[in-house]
Amino acid sequence: MGEKESLIKTSEGEMYAFSAWPAENGPHPVVIMYMDAPGIREELKNFARRFASMGYYTLLPDLYYRLGDIRFNLKNRNDKMGEMIFAAWHSLSNDLVANDTSAMLDFLSDDPNASDGPMGCVGYCMSGAFVVTVAGSFPDRFSAIASLYGVWIVTDKDDSPHLLADKFKGEFYLAFAEHDQWVGDNVIPDLQNALTKNEIKHEIETFPGTEHGYSFPERDVYNEGAAEATWKKIENLYARVLG
Repeated sequence: MGEKESLIKTSEGEMYAFSAWPAENGPHPVVIMYMDAPGIREELKNFARRFASMGYYTLLPDLYYRLGDIRFNLKNRNDKMGEMIFAAWHSLSNDLVANDTSAMLDFLSDDPNASDGPMGCVGYCMSGAFVVTVAGSFPDRFSAIASLYGVWIVTDKDDSPHLLADKFKGEFYLAFAEHDQWVGDNVIPDLQNALTKNEIKHEIETFPGTEHGYSFPERDVYNEGAAEATWKKIENLYARVLG
């Protein structure tokens, strides 16, 4: 397996990114993996490596680059660290991430290991909103979109990602936890209605007995059965759509 660390030039600076791809000769279909609120860490890099083992060039960008090189050691998490994580999260917006994604696409176009064909993306927690946003912002590029317990996908703001449904061209898989304080009761029905109304192929799934963050092995809420079932659904989506 190949790996590298890069600095992607954006309109606002240089964004760190980790890439992993299969050992076999490429180019390989691309998956952009958007981080959750705690940001870049080895746990996410291991997820990227797992996607690479499935046959995909996987790009994991540091969306917090505007704030510097921020790394959180979640084993030492306390209230103050939680405040810092939320502050970093709230420094982002859907528009900022869409602009950064444009820079990522330019970067990928110059990498011989990355295919210029249909792409996938996956987002966790805060990045559920971001993957849905980029699906509407770059509909000709993103063909397979996955979100795990995504938040702020449906809001009452003008930039609510679900309002882009009339622009989507890709297929969606959206997994939710049964118990999630960040996802209101209206979110799944409103999202379902937007996708159905615009005839977007999709699957929305809620895993019984799970909590927000259930897919991360290093969390107390980790649910192996639900996590592995989610991995399988995403693997099937990418194999079907990306090849």
